[in-house]
Amino acid sequence: MNDTSDKEKRRHSRIDSLNLLSYLCMDENEEVVTRGVGRTLNVSKGGILLETHAPFDPNHTISLVIAMKDDLIDIKGKVVDSWTGKNKKYNTRIEFIEANEPALKILKKFTNE
Repeated sequence: MNDTSDKEKRRHSRIDSLNLLSYLCMDENEEVVTRGVGRTLNVSKGGILLETHAPFDPNHTISLVIAMKDDLIDIKGKVVDSWTGKNKKYNTRIEFIEANEPALKILKKFTNE
């Protein structure tokens, strides 16, 4: 059996980075069900590892505004997985599913891809 690490499974390299963000959690009808703030723990061109005070419903879409150095990016994502991390905060992997061209350019520049 071939044992592959998480890093080998990833399509994009991850950069450890703490970035503040705000989020809207939307149901299948695009109605906002929760909102809050959090921070990234790492960032890639395809997604982020997010730390928040509340968990996300894996069936909901997450709309994010992330502060990346001097830029703000608007991007949508979906929950890949989630667990309780340090200090009883929630860690959630988010895969980006919708982003405009300026957001993608900022991500590409930020992650050096």
